[in-house]
Amino acid sequence: MMLTKPVIFENNGAMNGIEKLISLLESSRSAAAFTGAGVSTLSGIRDFRGAGGIYQDINPERMFDISWFTRDPHYYYRHAREYIYTIHTKEPSLVHQVLAELEHRGHLPGGVITQNIDCLHEKAGSRRVMELHGSICGHTCMECGNKGSYEDVLPAASQGEVPLCSRCRGVMKPDVVFFGDPLPQDVLELAYRSAASADLLLVLGSSLVVHPAASIPLSTLDHGGKIVIVNQTPTPLDDYAELRFHDLQRVFERIVRHFGMEGIH
Repeated sequence: MMLTKPVIFENNGAMNGIEKLISLLESSRSAAAFTGAGVSTLSGIRDFRGAGGIYQDINPERMFDISWFTRDPHYYYRHAREYIYTIHTKEPSLVHQVLAELEHRGHLPGGVITQNIDCLHEKAGSRRVMELHGSICGHTCMECGNKGSYEDVLPAASQGEVPLCSRCRGVMKPDVVFFGDPLPQDVLELAYRSAASADLLLVLGSSLVVHPAASIPLSTLDHGGKIVIVNQTPTPLDDYAELRFHDLQRVFERIVRHFGMEGIH
């Protein structure tokens, strides 16, 4: 893979850069998107690692560690009440909505590969979503394997209490990848295949530091595709990007205007 210096637009109002991005989208035949926490911060959801993120307030190695959860699920649910079990009050951001509309119009056939667990891509209407770190939308009993929805556990979880299985009274665990859990292999393989077949991958709101998920855009580059990065902070792949922007809101507002996506804001 040859290292090339990207076109970096410090001023996201530079229309020539955004026009090139739009041109890439319109000419692409197999575009996909890779999203991180920055996409959901636009919906008012705090990220984990950034400035002012959730990890500033809690011990992540305890809250999201499977061995700790197995021993004492109360710690997770006490803290998740505020950070996780308010997601039903959040609405998809501009970026979520645009990605769903691009997929519906045939401009994003590779779908969305996401590091997020908040279900907002589905809520926005995206049909092909690969959730690398699982999803808060589902919960599973650690004793009998019984499945439950976010809505099923919400009455207890929103009070900081441990939700129990309706069948055996075992502890319900969110279908989220904790530290010590394996990533869902089928989803990971699907994500790598989608990225490898993409001639264009939009890398949005991710600092690309959490592995192995962060290595997925390399599959696009290794197979001759292009990546476009939109993220506030630097990423390890900035020097490989075809285009590099910093402000998701401004870039996607321009995409909305170009494609005439009425009703999206």
